Amino acid sequence: MTHLFKFIFAFVVCLITYALLSIGTNSNLEKILFSTIMFFISILYFYGEGKIYPKFDGELVFSTGIGIMVSLFIAYFISNSIQYVKSPGFVLFVYLTMLMIGVKAGLAFHEKPGLAIFGAGVAPFALLDKGTEVRGKILDTSVVIDGRILDIADTHFIDGPLILPNFVLREIQLISDSSDPIKRARGRRGLDMLNKLQRKGSIEVKITYTDYADTREVDAKLIKLARDTGAKLVTNDFNLNKVAELQGVKVLNLNNLANALKPVVLPGEELQIQVIKEGKDENQGIGYLEDGTMVVIENGGHLVNKEVKVTVTSIIQTAAGKMIFTKATR
Repeated sequence: MTHLFKFIFAFVVCLITYALLSIGTNSNLEKILFSTIMFFISILYFYGEGKIYPKFDGELVFSTGIGIMVSLFIAYFISNSIQYVKSPGFVLFVYLTMLMIGVKAGLAFHEKPGLAIFGAGVAPFALLDKGTEVRGKILDTSVVIDGRILDIADTHFIDGPLILPNFVLREIQLISDSSDPIKRARGRRGLDMLNKLQRKGSIEVKITYTDYADTREVDAKLIKLARDTGAKLVTNDFNLNKVAELQGVKVLNLNNLANALKPVVLPGEELQIQVIKEGKDENQGIGYLEDGTMVVIENGGHLVNKEVKVTVTSIIQTAAGKMIFTKATR
């Protein structure tokens, strides 16, 4: 339905152009030519800029108004400078084209003042030094509820800004209002994490109101937003990670980061382990490293609640994670 409305609006612009040109002494060929050009320009504009109105506020109106005024002045200068072109169709074409450019420039300047008027998302001096360009990181629902992003932001290993889509915030609010106590607790934890992240000020957090009415699934909206803005997607969701990568979106998966930061243990090394419980096999103890890696201790079943020195004998990588097999030395 959205595509139909865009097509209808473009066709209306085409008809208006044809009607205005009919007032003058333009030939039929000229009227058809310029009307067709305006139709295709309108199609490009509606599809390319259909999502540039994130919110309606005074600054947005002011920036867009300035862009329109400047563009109309430039159009007037162009139409009067080219003396040998007397066609009203050409004048109308110049005015409408510059009007669309002015709206785009005003909106881009509202989003990011500076060289952004030449293209949304281009920061000042980015054309001189592309290496210093910092792209945003879009947070999904899972990573907000998880909460580890708060600690990562404090370490300054991730640069900002962090972008929170409004549709993700709505999903977290719905989870926090769930009748299921577990889901409700997870949703409220996510809201608490967001409040702490904003209060700490370790990294800039922005809320974007860009939405995609033609898409219902939050994951699909996140991928579209990342593709449109060029931002990276921060998630813990394995499936979202794979789908986003297939569509050319760069993903920062916190679970992959946690696995990469686990300490490397080699056979023959000695560890100090607290035996937590008995294992499934006879006289086998179970302990854990600080990062949660399970350590199986041979001859450690009678050492429960004791801290012992063990020697690593082998390491097995499973789908659930890494398991370290050891032998108690004393």
